[in-house]
Amino acid sequence: MPELSVVVLCYHSGKTILSFFDQLKSILDDLKIEYEIILVANDFAESKDETLEIVNDLAKNNQRIVPVTKIKEGMMGWDMQQGINACTGNYICVIDGDGQFPIVSVAEVYKHIKKNNYDLVKTYRVKRHDGIYRYLISNVYNFIFNLLFPGLNSKDVNSKPKIFTHEAYSKMNLKSTDWFIDAEIMIEARRMKLRMDELPIEFAQNESRKSFVRINAILEFCWNMMKYRLKKQK
Repeated sequence: MPELSVVVLCYHSGKTILSFFDQLKSILDDLKIEYEIILVANDFAESKDETLEIVNDLAKNNQRIVPVTKIKEGMMGWDMQQGINACTGNYICVIDGDGQFPIVSVAEVYKHIKKNNYDLVKTYRVKRHDGIYRYLISNVYNFIFNLLFPGLNSKDVNSKPKIFTHEAYSKMNLKSTDWFIDAEIMIEARRMKLRMDELPIEFAQNESRKSFVRINAILEFCWNMMKYRLKKQK
């Protein structure tokens, strides 16, 4: 059984996932632990994106890679759950594969959760290079979230990497198949009274593609927060 499973969300990452994987492998090798890398490249049946094929080729040459390349039945939340469900490690870490979150932070959150015996450790973005639009949206997200779900006091709900024990995940009841999955993880962590901590990181600009966060995702996120809040009051 691996000590650590790292889920990398690769949706439409293209060839950039090659350098991402090389850096991640080097960082994990330095930890001197048993690990596996779950590369999630689910895509729609009609898509002509090359990521799925790249991930399958990578997996042929490295036994530590577990490819998840299914026909999509949902958005990011569905992809994340498909990746996590493929994990066998004692600790599960999730990170986006576009390189905006620093790859070295995977090792940092692992060391922190291991040393301090936390149930969940995540990051928060203290410096962002992805523009004022995303900065403002993120601030609104976190303000509303902490208003509706007091006590958690998360500085940055959607930030990654997130790492948690396999035992903690097994007790979560995650339903989201969309962009709300990160917030749902934190709501479940609040419900379960998990021991948590957050570490600061610097968030890079994505120069290879535009953000997938559109106005419909923003409205969807706000609707889900209200829905979850009303559900807790029943």
